[in-house]
Amino acid sequence: MISRLLRSLPLVTAFLIASTHLSTLAVDKKPAKKARPKATQPLRADTGVPYASRAEVMALADDLASRRSLDPDWVRRALASARKQPVITRLVLPPPVGTAKNWAAYRSRFIDPVRIQAGSAFWQAHQDTLARAEAQYGVPAAVVVGIIGVETLYGRQTGNFRVIDALATLAFDFPQAHPRAAARQAFFRDELEQFLSLCHRSGMDPLEPRGSYAGAMGLPQFMPSSWVRYATDFDGDGKIDLWNSPADAIGSVAAYFQGFNWITGMPTHYPVRFDDSRLNLDTLLAPDILPSFSVDRFQSLGAVLDGPALSHTGPLALIELQNGAAPPSYVAGTENFYALTRYNWSSYYAMAVIDLAQAVTEAREAALRGR
Repeated sequence: MISRLLRSLPLVTAFLIASTHLSTLAVDKKPAKKARPKATQPLRADTGVPYASRAEVMALADDLASRRSLDPDWVRRALASARKQPVITRLVLPPPVGTAKNWAAYRSRFIDPVRIQAGSAFWQAHQDTLARAEAQYGVPAAVVVGIIGVETLYGRQTGNFRVIDALATLAFDFPQAHPRAAARQAFFRDELEQFLSLCHRSGMDPLEPRGSYAGAMGLPQFMPSSWVRYATDFDGDGKIDLWNSPADAIGSVAAYFQGFNWITGMPTHYPVRFDDSRLNLDTLLAPDILPSFSVDRFQSLGAVLDGPALSHTGPLALIELQNGAAPPSYVAGTENFYALTRYNWSSYYAMAVIDLAQAVTEAREAALRGR
């Protein structure tokens, strides 16, 4: 089943992405028990320039409190305690123009013995929860395992930036050298609002959570808006804890893909080769990763499919994976491949998740046979 759902290109030559505890910020005097994020070697909370003196930040605090019915003093105190982290403005910039993408180098960061072994152990430890999530949401356990493995190595690398610092830095000081600076800054302002609203509602101290330089949190590295929409209390303990509850992380990842129209039983991609005599590569690549071609149209443009791909009923996309100076690799991506890219808008990321899922599946099956 998994070999059909997560079909990998054979011999594909193998690019990701990434305190002061202020109790007076709690909304209630006796808030619900909070998730305590794990962090190793955290950045000191007193590093960076505080936002307390920035008039536009305090103006946003008042506007946010009014629009979202939050305590304005609480919001002001939270944002006043956030600090600009210059390192984040460097990390968020894309590679220099002309930097060649290299699928082999990207893949090697995630498909390695340490991650495969950790994935197999994670699956073994949480097999019942993974099976329950697959039954409830229709998303293969291997996909969930692949996502959590690529994102955080099964919880070992969840990030050491204070989330409020990361989001505030990118909301108020997003680097204008970025080619999509305006759109990205607007995105992070919304994520900052979502984060503060989440903390206000749940009683979580907004100065405590730690995550990636982009403000992603927990084992699945959910942005605040994803937490609000898709995070689920899958262990049934009355709270959502994406840092310390693998069950909540598993259920939330599965719920995320169901929300992005995962189609149960559909492969993520098929092998593809070309008929050079009728190949129209420009047309095939024009929609990028969005599935846009029927099987017949796909093949009329010079892409050749075999076996089960010929009976595929949905649209396909030609996925190109560049290999530096070597020729690119290609696959025919389905709607489920596109769903994977809604987690991280990169075909390289999606393919790494697929390959890790396949490698962990094979390692798990080998271990079970060896018992």
